[in-house]
Amino acid sequence: MKFSEVVEKLGEAAANNSLSLNKDCDPDLPGLAPVDEATAGTLSYIEGAKFASHVATTGASALILPQDEALQTQAQSRGIAWIATSQPRLLFASAIALYYQPFHPAPEIHPTAVIHPSVKLGKDVYIGAHVVIQAGVRIGDRVCIHPNVVIYPEVQIGDRAILHANCTIHERSQIGADCVIHSGAVIGGEGFGFVPSPTGWVKMEQSGYTVLEDGVEVGCNTTIDRPAVGETRIGKNTKIDNLVQIGHGCQVGANCAFAAHVGLAGGVRIGNQVILAGQVGIANQVKIGDGAVASAKAGIHSDVPPGMIVSGTPAVAHKDFLKASAIYTRLPEIYQTLKQLQRSWSRKE
Repeated sequence: MKFSEVVEKLGEAAANNSLSLNKDCDPDLPGLAPVDEATAGTLSYIEGAKFASHVATTGASALILPQDEALQTQAQSRGIAWIATSQPRLLFASAIALYYQPFHPAPEIHPTAVIHPSVKLGKDVYIGAHVVIQAGVRIGDRVCIHPNVVIYPEVQIGDRAILHANCTIHERSQIGADCVIHSGAVIGGEGFGFVPSPTGWVKMEQSGYTVLEDGVEVGCNTTIDRPAVGETRIGKNTKIDNLVQIGHGCQVGANCAFAAHVGLAGGVRIGNQVILAGQVGIANQVKIGDGAVASAKAGIHSDVPPGMIVSGTPAVAHKDFLKASAIYTRLPEIYQTLKQLQRSWSRKE
């Protein structure tokens, strides 16, 4: 595609921004690339001061830039076509969709699939090889179920959901429209419920439900457990990375984002638009307020107010964590000073 074609197809998000008026600057763009690896014929983007210097060195033929006149002038002086926007990364995501669409098979039911007679299938459904769908399952329109998926009884799956190969959906789970479940994920498996007794651990049956609201995405090998009673619920449009554990009875709000290796103990309550970075761990029954952020490896043992940023283990306010980290690097020096003071006090005594 020509750069002008890309801009046109991006629609209103692109059309409302300033464009280069150089008529000779309309290169062919057969591909996309990161700005530091881009070569002639590729489109890339610049976001933030950290990457601004790449405008002077990139091999890209076109760039999506922030609203920064200096960068725009620099790009134009190098003969690079550009479009400016307040959200370059978001616009670049739209550009990727012009060049690449994920594999989505045409509707069919593979002859090796095992489907109980009571299952209700919507229109234009794809069911791959060796899929097993048990009794009482309801599947919406245009759902895509890749090979080797196992769906237990009484599950509900909304329109346009995608279940990738080898994921497992346990009994009575409810998956909303436009959800994506990646390979190896387990939705609605038994929560870790055991009660101590004089003779050992007694299993508490997990009779509850797991509910994923519309637009939830669950990464590879992530597990979301069902509770003994009640439900585990993931709010609308929340995105969960690979290898995340969400314990029984957790309530997660809308538009949250959890990076890999996050772990939630049972009964955690998380508000809307919460961000948990990699390897964050949250203790049983903790509440996290709307808009809170936990940095990587934070260990959260008590409630976090809305909008707060926390770091460290045990987690504290991020600004306090930075101060403590600065002191930590000086501990050897502080220790030597303390020893000298102790010697001085001993001599005075």
